Amino acid sequence: MALGNIFSYSQRILQAIVGYMPTLISSILVLVVGFYAIGWLMRLLNAAMEKKEFDISLQSFVRSLINVVLKVILLITVAGMLGIHTTSFVAVLGAAGLAVGLALQGSLSNFAGGVLILFFKPYKVGDTIEVGGTTGDVLEIQIFNTILKTSDHRTIILPNGSVSNNTIVNHTRIGTVRTAIEVSFPLNSDFEKIKDLFVKSTKTEPRILSDLDTSATISHIGNGFATVRLTYFTKNTDKSPVQNNIHAEIIRALNEGGMGVWS
Repeated sequence: MALGNIFSYSQRILQAIVGYMPTLISSILVLVVGFYAIGWLMRLLNAAMEKKEFDISLQSFVRSLINVVLKVILLITVAGMLGIHTTSFVAVLGAAGLAVGLALQGSLSNFAGGVLILFFKPYKVGDTIEVGGTTGDVLEIQIFNTILKTSDHRTIILPNGSVSNNTIVNHTRIGTVRTAIEVSFPLNSDFEKIKDLFVKSTKTEPRILSDLDTSATISHIGNGFATVRLTYFTKNTDKSPVQNNIHAEIIRALNEGGMGVWS
């Protein structure tokens, strides 16, 4: 009798598996095709945004957001095909979302911070910014994070929540940058001559913006030395090459004038 029951149960299980197999196979196919279709749609969306010249900062944010939404919809659809009541599933998902939201308030804060950054645009991809003592070029603005690349090629990941609530220094937004060069001399030096020499050294560099202030002043005195500070403005992209040229020109002029340089 026991063997008969076992055989009967086995038959029922086998029949259930065989009867459920088409649904399972079709669900797997929908899942695979769905993920492929989402990937294709994301590539199409990316091409469309590039063609319409969307802000590059907005592109990465929209891509990641739509990608997540489409995948959630796909999973709910497949769950419905498998016989899971989607109404209950959505209700459970909503309750779970509330619980997770309470547990992950920081992540929600980062999401809100990302929206604020994209809406108010304190910076965009390509800008050089300083936040909380960290300086770098903005590589990408994601849903939760901003990705920076530092001058020594390190990658810095900043949570958008802390960025939006912090002081942001945008070094490139205006398009120009001020550079300062300081050199110290003994107190018995001819400082008027030195300041004049510093200002003249900028005349050899056409990339220095002549319509903005160029000046040489004594910025510090102490320990038997005075420091002469030269300041001038260039475009952001010209800062480093111009600074190198001005350093070389100042050294050349000082050597020709017979004036020693201590720092």
